[in-house]
Amino acid sequence: MGKKIRLTTGQAIIKFLKNQYLYVDGEEIQFVEGVFDLFGHGNVVGIGQALEEDPGNLKVIQGKNEQGMAHAATAFSKQKLRRSIYAVSTSVGPGSANLAAAAATALANNIPVLLLPSDTFATRQPDPVLQQVEHETNLTTTTNDALKAVSRYWDRVTRPEQIMSSLIRAFEVMTNPAQAGPATICISQDVQGEAFDFDESFFDKRIHYLDRPEPVEREVELMTKTVRYSRKPVILVGGGAKYSKAREELIEISEKFNIPLVETQAGKSTVEANFKNNLGGMGITGTLAANKIAAEADLVIGIGTRYTDFATSSKTAFDFDNTKFLNININRMQAYKLDAVQIVADAKVTLQKLIQSLGDYQSEHGNKISQLKAEWEEERERLSNLKFNREAYVPEIKDQFNQEILNDYADALNTELPQSPAVIKANEIVSPDSVVITSAGSLPGDLQRLWNATVPNTYSVEYGYSCMGYEISGALGIKLAEPSREVYSFVGDGSFLMLHSELITSIQYKQKINLLLFDNSGYGCINNLQMENGINSYDTEFRTVDNEILNIDYAKVAEGYGAKVYRVNTLEELEEAIKDAEQQEVSTVIEIKVLPKTMTDGYESWWHVGIAEVSQSEKVKQAFESKEKKLEVAKQY
Repeated sequence: MGKKIRLTTGQAIIKFLKNQYLYVDGEEIQFVEGVFDLFGHGNVVGIGQALEEDPGNLKVIQGKNEQGMAHAATAFSKQKLRRSIYAVSTSVGPGSANLAAAAATALANNIPVLLLPSDTFATRQPDPVLQQVEHETNLTTTTNDALKAVSRYWDRVTRPEQIMSSLIRAFEVMTNPAQAGPATICISQDVQGEAFDFDESFFDKRIHYLDRPEPVEREVELMTKTVRYSRKPVILVGGGAKYSKAREELIEISEKFNIPLVETQAGKSTVEANFKNNLGGMGITGTLAANKIAAEADLVIGIGTRYTDFATSSKTAFDFDNTKFLNININRMQAYKLDAVQIVADAKVTLQKLIQSLGDYQSEHGNKISQLKAEWEEERERLSNLKFNREAYVPEIKDQFNQEILNDYADALNTELPQSPAVIKANEIVSPDSVVITSAGSLPGDLQRLWNATVPNTYSVEYGYSCMGYEISGALGIKLAEPSREVYSFVGDGSFLMLHSELITSIQYKQKINLLLFDNSGYGCINNLQMENGINSYDTEFRTVDNEILNIDYAKVAEGYGAKVYRVNTLEELEEAIKDAEQQEVSTVIEIKVLPKTMTDGYESWWHVGIAEVSQSEKVKQAFESKEKKLEVAKQY
């Protein structure tokens, strides 16, 4: 028998985490960078004791909100291209429940993160303990069961020896690019302090290999034939292409065969925006150039994409009668989408083989790609010069959100600054190697359309789950992953109110982040959605019971935390603030007062939402009829 070592469950977990490595492309990487913790009963005397006694090479960061620190861990892993993670330790009850939104965000984006929520007593001796829920018909059901639906792997540990198989399984899932997502191991609080004689070999250095599965000969022949038969193919660059580091191959195949690139939110900045054949984001938040080229495509080559409704304009972006799909994806389920030709393999090596096999193939796009790119640059230039007009700024919605109301916002917020020019101005000022992040509201649309990322992997927008509150926490995670770069979080006032606790953590640990807080006093994106579908502006603006527009001093809030703050109402003030913020060593918050209804709109795209089939409003009826007509060209698969 092998040598034994007596440890508590908590000590064994931490000892195991310190010795996990990932091997990929000839490089060995420490897989677990550290642990986010928020101590409470359940983990403070278990995993907490183990971390206090011997954290080893693990960085330990005290979070302020369980959801926030899990978002930070997710963003860290995302920026590291899923090759390094943070673990997250929480207390029982509410501490565990707060993980749900963050776990779902990681799951939707296929991002590995290790969640270690505490659980109720395995012995049940003191039941019901503080923060324990009870079910009359099932005593084994705890708060942590809520995490099953939002975890790629889920387990509950009620004996010390169970962690051996549980941890190995969790790391198999997290290091598998086809399954990557959150692994949740719930650990009974009494068991965390319980000791066991573990095999010492369990804690030996363990290397997890991230290999690149190659397409088989049948797949190579099939994809080659499919592409060669196409006249106007388009490559849709998804997050899987970025994680595979397929930049050079995408550029080569695009240049050699004159095939345009369009991007999903997750795929953006895989290839830099100034590459001649990159037409930008596709779909509802996409560019006019990308949506036009996609509508003409007879073949869509999806690389590492989930084909979400925003990328496909709810499956109306393509001419299904004349368009075929070829999917290159490490995940078999994703490869099957849209009834496509399936290539289940690594993106990088698959593109290498496709480039070799296409021979002298040339698309028939001709100079259309450059024409569309130039056309979009003209539109972007127009948007950069938008000015507020008190007479008729938004005539298309004047009958609902009228000019008088818009003028009221200008007066209440003391600003005449439109949002879109502010985004473009920020793009012009910040250092090109800075990383930008956002998640919810209208800012993801503005950034996907308007932000020209000229350095690879500098765009980290979370739009798989579009989770409000991710923006600031995620910025901290990115900074931990990119300590030498400036990180800019584009956050709306609604998301700031939802969750900004990890701004304090960034200040506490001297991990400088920069917040560009766009304040239009409301949930502007959702206000647009309701009004575009026939509903009056209802309960989406920030107004008092006396119908006065709220003007909140967010800068004062951030200043109280210790951030360097700026108040911006003009483009000139924004430029000055960004330049000064870049020189600071502490986290900064630039509060930007912007007018509602001044974000970019969709370009030849449509979003399917559930509109009321019965209503007293003629506008709602018209919106429903319009939706039904759009569905006639969409497909179910």
